[in-house]
Amino acid sequence: MSVRVIVRTFSELCVTVGAVIVLFVVYVLFWTGVRADWAMDDQMDALHDQWARQAAAPAPSASHTGAAPQPSYRGGRPFAVMYIPRLGFTWNKPVLEGTSTGTLKKGLGHYAGTARLGQTGNFSVAGHRRTYGDPFRDFPELRPGDAVVLTDGTTWFTYRIDKGPYKTVPSDVEVIDAVPRKSGYTRPGRYLTLTTCDPEWGHSHRLIVWAHLDSTQPVEAGEPRALRR
Repeated sequence: MSVRVIVRTFSELCVTVGAVIVLFVVYVLFWTGVRADWAMDDQMDALHDQWARQAAAPAPSASHTGAAPQPSYRGGRPFAVMYIPRLGFTWNKPVLEGTSTGTLKKGLGHYAGTARLGQTGNFSVAGHRRTYGDPFRDFPELRPGDAVVLTDGTTWFTYRIDKGPYKTVPSDVEVIDAVPRKSGYTRPGRYLTLTTCDPEWGHSHRLIVWAHLDSTQPVEAGEPRALRR
Protein backbone atom coordinates (compact mmCIF):
# COMPACT_ATOMS: atom_id res chain seq x y z
CA MET A 1 0.00 0.00 0.00
CA SER A 2 1.42 3.35 -1.02
CA VAL A 3 2.01 6.22 1.35
CA ARG A 4 -0.60 8.24 -0.53
CA VAL A 5 -3.27 5.61 0.04
CA ILE A 6 -2.37 5.34 3.73
CA VAL A 7 -2.57 9.11 4.16
CA ARG A 8 -5.90 9.30 2.32
CA THR A 9 -7.35 6.44 4.36
CA PHE A 10 -6.19 8.04 7.60
CA SER A 11 -7.66 11.39 6.55
CA GLU A 12 -11.01 9.80 5.73
CA LEU A 13 -10.99 8.03 9.08
CA CYS A 14 -10.31 11.31 10.89
CA VAL A 15 -13.19 12.98 9.04
CA THR A 16 -15.52 10.13 9.95
CA VAL A 17 -14.50 10.21 13.62
CA GLY A 18 -14.87 13.98 13.66
CA ALA A 19 -18.36 13.73 12.17
CA VAL A 20 -19.35 11.16 14.78
CA ILE A 21 -18.05 13.40 17.59
CA VAL A 22 -19.96 16.38 16.21
CA LEU A 23 -23.17 14.35 15.96
CA PHE A 24 -22.70 13.12 19.52
CA VAL A 25 -22.19 16.66 20.81
CA VAL A 26 -25.31 17.81 18.94
CA TYR A 27 -27.22 14.92 20.50
CA VAL A 28 -26.04 15.73 24.03
CA LEU A 29 -26.41 19.51 23.78
CA PHE A 30 -29.52 19.79 21.66
CA TRP A 31 -31.52 16.63 21.05
CA THR A 32 -31.61 15.41 24.67
CA GLY A 33 -32.90 18.86 25.61
CA VAL A 34 -35.62 18.77 22.98
CA ARG A 35 -36.76 15.33 24.06
CA ALA A 36 -36.66 16.32 27.73
CA ASP A 37 -38.76 19.42 27.04
CA TRP A 38 -41.34 17.25 25.28
CA ALA A 39 -41.31 14.77 28.15
CA MET A 40 -41.66 17.51 30.78
CA ASP A 41 -44.53 19.07 28.85
CA ASP A 42 -46.25 15.67 28.78
CA GLN A 43 -45.80 15.31 32.55
CA MET A 44 -47.19 18.79 33.17
CA ASP A 45 -50.18 18.12 30.90
CA ALA A 46 -50.88 14.86 32.73
CA LEU A 47 -50.77 16.63 36.09
CA HIS A 48 -53.04 19.47 35.05
CA ASP A 49 -55.53 16.99 33.53
CA GLN A 50 -55.51 15.01 36.78
CA TRP A 51 -56.00 18.12 38.88
CA ALA A 52 -58.82 19.34 36.62
CA ARG A 53 -60.63 15.99 37.02
CA GLN A 54 -60.21 16.15 40.78
CA ALA A 55 -61.55 19.71 40.89
CA ALA A 56 -64.57 18.71 38.81
CA ALA A 57 -65.39 15.65 40.92
CA PRO A 58 -68.49 15.92 43.16
CA ALA A 59 -67.77 17.16 46.67
CA PRO A 60 -68.00 14.46 49.36
CA SER A 61 -71.25 14.32 51.31
CA ALA A 62 -71.49 15.57 54.87
CA SER A 63 -71.42 11.97 56.12
CA HIS A 64 -68.22 11.18 54.24
CA THR A 65 -65.41 10.56 56.67
CA GLY A 66 -62.61 9.63 54.27
CA ALA A 67 -59.46 11.72 53.95
CA ALA A 68 -58.98 14.16 51.12
CA PRO A 69 -57.26 12.73 48.02
CA GLN A 70 -53.49 12.70 48.39
CA PRO A 71 -50.99 13.07 45.54
CA SER A 72 -49.71 9.76 44.19
CA TYR A 73 -46.06 8.99 44.90
CA ARG A 74 -45.81 6.04 42.52
CA GLY A 75 -42.43 5.49 40.94
CA GLY A 76 -41.78 7.55 37.85
CA ARG A 77 -45.10 9.43 38.11
CA PRO A 78 -45.45 13.23 38.42
CA PHE A 79 -47.17 14.57 41.53
CA ALA A 80 -46.15 18.24 41.84
CA VAL A 81 -44.80 21.27 39.98
CA MET A 82 -41.86 23.33 41.20
CA TYR A 83 -41.27 27.05 40.57
CA ILE A 84 -38.07 28.95 41.41
CA PRO A 85 -38.43 32.67 40.63
CA ARG A 86 -34.65 33.23 40.93
CA LEU A 87 -34.24 30.98 37.87
CA GLY A 88 -36.85 32.94 35.93
CA PHE A 89 -40.57 33.59 36.28
CA THR A 90 -41.22 31.17 33.41
CA TRP A 91 -39.15 28.43 35.10
CA ASN A 92 -41.34 25.54 36.21
CA LYS A 93 -40.66 21.81 36.23
CA PRO A 94 -42.62 18.67 37.07
CA VAL A 95 -41.55 16.68 40.10
CA LEU A 96 -41.71 12.90 39.72
CA GLU A 97 -41.25 10.11 42.23
CA GLY A 98 -37.79 8.51 42.17
CA THR A 99 -34.36 9.50 40.92
CA SER A 100 -33.65 6.82 38.33
CA THR A 101 -31.98 7.80 35.07
CA GLY A 102 -35.24 7.43 33.17
CA THR A 103 -37.16 9.54 35.66
CA LEU A 104 -34.67 12.44 35.61
CA LYS A 105 -35.01 12.60 31.82
CA LYS A 106 -38.62 13.73 32.32
CA GLY A 107 -38.22 16.29 35.11
CA LEU A 108 -37.02 16.61 38.67
CA GLY A 109 -36.93 13.55 40.92
CA HIS A 110 -38.07 13.14 44.52
CA TYR A 111 -35.74 10.95 46.57
CA ALA A 112 -37.84 7.96 47.59
CA GLY A 113 -37.97 7.56 51.34
CA THR A 114 -37.61 11.25 52.14
CA ALA A 115 -40.51 13.30 53.46
CA ARG A 116 -43.56 14.06 51.39
CA LEU A 117 -44.27 17.55 50.20
CA GLY A 118 -45.07 19.89 53.09
CA GLN A 119 -44.70 17.24 55.77
CA THR A 120 -42.29 17.08 58.69
CA GLY A 121 -38.93 15.78 57.50
CA ASN A 122 -36.80 16.58 54.48
CA PHE A 123 -38.54 16.70 51.10
CA SER A 124 -35.52 16.08 48.84
CA VAL A 125 -35.35 16.61 45.07
CA ALA A 126 -32.65 16.01 42.44
CA GLY A 127 -32.25 17.45 38.96
CA HIS A 128 -29.80 17.47 36.07
CA ARG A 129 -27.47 20.44 35.83
CA ARG A 130 -26.85 19.89 32.13
CA THR A 131 -28.47 17.72 29.43
CA TYR A 132 -32.08 16.59 29.44
CA GLY A 133 -33.44 20.09 29.51
CA ASP A 134 -30.78 21.60 31.83
CA PRO A 135 -33.34 22.09 34.64
CA PHE A 136 -30.75 23.13 37.24
CA ARG A 137 -28.28 24.82 34.89
CA ASP A 138 -28.33 28.05 36.92
CA PHE A 139 -28.34 26.31 40.31
CA PRO A 140 -25.24 28.26 41.52
CA GLU A 141 -27.28 31.48 41.31
CA LEU A 142 -29.56 30.39 44.18
CA ARG A 143 -29.13 32.40 47.37
CA PRO A 144 -30.42 32.32 50.97
CA GLY A 145 -33.85 33.94 51.10
CA ASP A 146 -34.85 32.76 47.62
CA ALA A 147 -38.26 31.15 47.31
CA VAL A 148 -38.87 27.63 46.04
CA VAL A 149 -42.58 27.16 45.42
CA LEU A 150 -44.38 23.87 44.79
CA THR A 151 -47.96 22.84 44.26
CA ASP A 152 -49.69 19.46 44.33
CA GLY A 153 -52.83 20.86 42.71
CA THR A 154 -54.62 21.65 45.96
CA THR A 155 -52.03 23.56 48.01
CA TRP A 156 -49.17 26.00 47.40
CA PHE A 157 -46.04 25.34 49.46
CA THR A 158 -43.48 28.17 49.70
CA TYR A 159 -40.04 27.21 50.98
CA ARG A 160 -37.24 29.70 51.70
CA ILE A 161 -33.60 28.80 51.14
CA ASP A 162 -31.46 28.99 54.28
CA LYS A 163 -28.11 27.65 53.11
CA GLY A 164 -26.27 26.94 49.87
CA PRO A 165 -25.21 26.28 47.30
CA TYR A 166 -23.05 23.93 49.35
CA LYS A 167 -20.49 21.77 47.54
CA THR A 168 -19.94 18.16 48.56
CA VAL A 169 -19.21 14.72 47.12
CA PRO A 170 -21.76 12.19 45.79
CA SER A 171 -21.14 9.83 48.71
CA ASP A 172 -22.34 12.48 51.19
CA VAL A 173 -25.83 11.05 51.52
CA GLU A 174 -26.40 12.81 54.85
CA VAL A 175 -27.51 15.90 52.91
CA ILE A 176 -30.98 14.36 52.55
CA ASP A 177 -31.31 13.22 56.16
CA ALA A 178 -34.45 14.31 58.00
CA VAL A 179 -32.28 16.87 59.82
CA PRO A 180 -29.18 17.34 57.61
CA ARG A 181 -26.16 17.76 59.87
CA LYS A 182 -24.43 20.37 57.68
CA SER A 183 -27.56 22.40 56.97
CA GLY A 184 -27.50 24.32 60.23
CA TYR A 185 -30.84 22.83 61.33
CA THR A 186 -30.79 21.37 64.81
CA ARG A 187 -34.27 19.93 65.25
CA PRO A 188 -37.00 18.29 63.15
CA GLY A 189 -38.90 20.60 60.83
CA ARG A 190 -40.43 20.78 57.39
CA TYR A 191 -37.39 21.08 55.16
CA LEU A 192 -36.50 20.97 51.45
CA THR A 193 -33.22 19.83 49.90
CA LEU A 194 -32.31 20.39 46.25
CA THR A 195 -29.33 18.59 44.70
CA THR A 196 -27.55 18.72 41.34
CA CYS A 197 -24.20 17.82 39.80
CA ASP A 198 -21.02 19.90 39.80
CA PRO A 199 -19.07 20.95 37.78
CA GLU A 200 -21.47 22.07 35.08
CA TRP A 201 -20.51 19.29 32.65
CA GLY A 202 -19.30 16.76 35.22
CA HIS A 203 -20.49 14.77 38.18
CA SER A 204 -17.52 14.55 40.55
CA HIS A 205 -19.33 16.70 43.13
CA ARG A 206 -22.79 17.81 44.15
CA LEU A 207 -24.30 21.21 44.86
CA ILE A 208 -26.88 21.39 47.64
CA VAL A 209 -29.34 23.97 48.95
CA TRP A 210 -31.49 23.60 52.05
CA ALA A 211 -34.75 25.41 52.72
CA HIS A 212 -37.54 25.47 55.28
CA LEU A 213 -41.30 25.60 54.69
CA ASP A 214 -42.25 29.25 55.09
CA SER A 215 -45.96 29.22 54.23
CA THR A 216 -48.83 27.34 52.62
CA GLN A 217 -52.11 28.37 51.07
CA PRO A 218 -54.90 26.68 49.12
CA VAL A 219 -54.76 26.88 45.34
CA GLU A 220 -58.18 28.56 45.39
CA ALA A 221 -56.58 31.58 47.10
CA GLY A 222 -54.49 32.30 44.02
CA GLU A 223 -50.74 32.27 43.48
CA PRO A 224 -48.49 32.90 46.49
CA ARG A 225 -46.77 36.25 46.76
CA ALA A 226 -43.41 34.72 45.78
CA LEU A 227 -44.73 34.08 42.26
CA ARG A 228 -46.17 37.54 41.69
CA ARG A 229 -44.05 39.82 39.55
